[in-house]
Amino acid sequence: MATDQLSLFALGGVNEIGKNMYVIQYADEIIVVDCGGKFPDENLLGIDLIIPDLTYLEENKEKIKALVVTHGHEDHIGGIPYFLKKLNVPIYGTRFTLGLIELKLMEHNLVRDTELIQIDSESTVEFNKISLSFFKTNHSIPDCLGIVFHTPEGVVVHTGDFKFDLTPVNDQHSDIHKMAEIGRKGVLALLSESTNAERSGLTPSEKMVGEHMEEAFIKATRKVIVSTFASNVNRVQQVVDAALKTNRKLALLGRSMVNVVDVAIERGYLTIPEGMLIEPSQINELAPEKVAILCTGSQGEPLAALARLSTSNYRDAEILAGDTVILAASPIPGNERNVSKIIDNLFTLGAKVIYGSGSSTGMHVSGHGYQEDLKLMLTLMMPKYFIPIHGEYRMLHQHRLLAESVGVEKDHTFIVNLGDVVDIENQEARQTRKVHAGNTFVDGIGVGDIGDIVLRDRKQLSEDGMLVIVITLSKADKKIISGPDTISRGFVYARNSEDLLKDVNRQVERIIKDLQRERVHQWNVMKQNIKKTIGQHLYKQTKRKPMILPIIIEV
Repeated sequence: MATDQLSLFALGGVNEIGKNMYVIQYADEIIVVDCGGKFPDENLLGIDLIIPDLTYLEENKEKIKALVVTHGHEDHIGGIPYFLKKLNVPIYGTRFTLGLIELKLMEHNLVRDTELIQIDSESTVEFNKISLSFFKTNHSIPDCLGIVFHTPEGVVVHTGDFKFDLTPVNDQHSDIHKMAEIGRKGVLALLSESTNAERSGLTPSEKMVGEHMEEAFIKATRKVIVSTFASNVNRVQQVVDAALKTNRKLALLGRSMVNVVDVAIERGYLTIPEGMLIEPSQINELAPEKVAILCTGSQGEPLAALARLSTSNYRDAEILAGDTVILAASPIPGNERNVSKIIDNLFTLGAKVIYGSGSSTGMHVSGHGYQEDLKLMLTLMMPKYFIPIHGEYRMLHQHRLLAESVGVEKDHTFIVNLGDVVDIENQEARQTRKVHAGNTFVDGIGVGDIGDIVLRDRKQLSEDGMLVIVITLSKADKKIISGPDTISRGFVYARNSEDLLKDVNRQVERIIKDLQRERVHQWNVMKQNIKKTIGQHLYKQTKRKPMILPIIIEV
């Protein structure tokens, strides 16, 4: 890379929703923006979390000056503990964002080793060749920032996640005047989020939710159970206000809900009257019309509080006929099936369930800008070059069309894949090279040790099961002493398939004896022959392909 060249690229957050990570590099200085995690879909069996591949950053770790975090959502902070274990650099974030990051660092015993630096919209951060300033944005979590990178090549703006809510419930207004001033001075490149680029109009105000929430609480004749994102502190405050107006006590269910509420209260972002909060064990001590429950699980997570309540599997609380359940969140794409199952379970229990898109129930509005919000950001910033981020390809494409509609030149927009680099030199941008990028899978305490081969094996096991074939051979003359013994797991039920398994044993015995006649005694050759021959035989008999594991023991 040329010494005076500016480079912009994504290691996460393009052509997908989640695990955001963006890199701004000028000469020998690298600033990383966000480090998110993404929960896997059902195809990634056993995987707990997906984080960005850090290979490029590890190879250039001496150049990294900071990790700057735009806000505290999981898809922007979820990968930070794994990042810090490899790249311990200072983290810059707002007061509430750092509070949520600290919770994660405590789980990984990283708090004492990490430098956390608090910033706000008035802060400036100076490095050798790059300096940073910030502006307030509005989103579905407190204390969100957009970032302005001042480089010798020009100004780069990263919006973070945003919408323009002119009547925010927390009075954290978007700093439109400051954005306009940044744009007036000149923006070389804009990186702007694209989540709702397909939705026309302006994003509704969060204040609308409070009005509908209060109305539902007033109409409820028994307990009210509200499920929402724990991080949506504005929504949590509106549930608290509705409970207060209807004289209800409030119980919190779910570890993340309890943790986030504690941070929000401690740092002054949430106000709950003294004596309102009760322990889950106290729920049944009060009359149902005097209780509200705020819980996790709005995305259908099977172990979250709402899922367990829907199956009457929560120790301290239960949903009974006549209770009101409010899902104050829309399902993230991919979660619809799990959410539908929970809703069905709730109806089976006799609950009154309020669910669906925000426009139909008034219980949810998006924290991401619709088309008019996105066009307003583009108009305020007036960038020479534009890189749509944080969205699937169709969203990035739609955002490009919006940019063209407000005056960005057609060939000045770059839709990038992970690792694609936009280099800017002498005010001219080009996209001609890539850096290493991709996914890293977290499975238990293992990070990056699960690859495609292991996932393929897990998929095969989940679909067709396995067959273990155990043979004991004499060490002296290599003859069969016992077996073959066949153990089926997830393939066929042994008692109902005795003839099939006996046939497998006979074939294995024949394979071993044939190899011995040919004086072939290597274990790997025996195993390969067993796998191939038995695999073909079983497919003819059952049209299934179980994983076959031959085990040869010599005594």
